[in-house]
Amino acid sequence: MLNSERLEQVWYGDDKLGLVLTPLSWLYRFGIAARKIAYGSGLIPVKRFAVPVIVIGNITVGGTGKTPLTIWLANHLREKGRRPGIVSRGYGARGSTKPQQVRPDSNPALVGDEPVLMARRTHCPVAVAANRVRAVQGLLEHYDIDVIISDDGLQHLQLHRDLEIVVIDGDRRFGNGRCLPAGPLREPPGRLQSVDLVVANGRPGKGEHLMEYVSGDLCSLCRPGERLEIQSLRGRTVHAVAGIGNPSRFISALRRAGLDVIKHIFPDHHPFVKADLDFGDDLPVVMTEKDAVKCEHFASNRCWYLPVQASLAETFIFRLDKRLAEINCG
Repeated sequence: MLNSERLEQVWYGDDKLGLVLTPLSWLYRFGIAARKIAYGSGLIPVKRFAVPVIVIGNITVGGTGKTPLTIWLANHLREKGRRPGIVSRGYGARGSTKPQQVRPDSNPALVGDEPVLMARRTHCPVAVAANRVRAVQGLLEHYDIDVIISDDGLQHLQLHRDLEIVVIDGDRRFGNGRCLPAGPLREPPGRLQSVDLVVANGRPGKGEHLMEYVSGDLCSLCRPGERLEIQSLRGRTVHAVAGIGNPSRFISALRRAGLDVIKHIFPDHHPFVKADLDFGDDLPVVMTEKDAVKCEHFASNRCWYLPVQASLAETFIFRLDKRLAEINCG
């Protein structure tokens, strides 16, 4: 089985294995096309709800920044007087297959790390389920919600959507341009022509809207409320821990701040245990906020996380609000 490092070489490098796997990509694309026809023709029913649904997704495997954008959008809608709810797959969760409500103090091992983070950062109702239709039903049964945000779910065609937003990695783009398994694409790049808005996490292309990350002070995992200016660690060596889809941005942010980084890269949604953070020294340990929600109950006072928030271009906000107004009128 290919490990994540080899897949990176195949998908984003010049590894010839991508060519060998190309016939499998053709089969994958055929399956995508057949599925879309089945849903588009009504052969498989699509579930509509009385409230509008906004889907934030991507067309590549791995982290592109969907969760930070979901958090930004939920808070933006609340500022506009809306009552958003969020649904998610809950990747990495080991809980029930039934819809589960997510609270800020929920166990990420049961509901997933990203849903807990979204519940904490938005204070909105959050539900997880493998079937997002059931997650939406669970939210609407228990909360007064007037708009649903689906974190990921672009390919979950059973759920009708009124607005689609795709996030792409502005640096890595679409890799070798092939679909799975020969490349990182879940759908061909032409899918972008049918969505409402395309957001680029760094380096936007034509017709794409820039999203950037704004970092805050470091936050202690075991002493809530305690903060540390990242510049205070300038020139010092730290352990950088990341179990996310694309850790390169996190590592680069630490290095730009002048930290000497020892990298510890884990698979996305890694179920951290105390031993994962034991490096045999007293150096500071810095991790992402998503990883922190899984480590806070066993972290030492050397452990900190770097919070980030999404910053969107004004052109995106203008087009988003215009599209939302059109949906409301409809």
